[in-house]
Amino acid sequence: MLETLNRFRLISFLEGVSFIILLFIAMPLKYFADFPQAVKVVGMGHGILFILFMIFLFESMRKHDWNMNFSGQLFIASLLPFGTFFMDKKLKAYQRA
Repeated sequence: MLETLNRFRLISFLEGVSFIILLFIAMPLKYFADFPQAVKVVGMGHGILFILFMIFLFESMRKHDWNMNFSGQLFIASLLPFGTFFMDKKLKAYQRA
């Protein structure tokens, strides 16, 4: 069961990093440097990581018997910049318990 949680934490970290890169590097390159390819490349990677995040979220929900409230908080955090990093604190606390 710890393997599932560790895999979910890794994917959530990578998804969070890709979201930050998309928002603060690729988007400004698109709009201020007229370089739209950055958003295409980073956006594709972020999209794949987000799909993996959702798959591993559902897997972790099932294996760890998380309720919908906790799982919903994890999902909402993934939609906010830096949210996955704050969410990781809750996951570490859950992992220790």
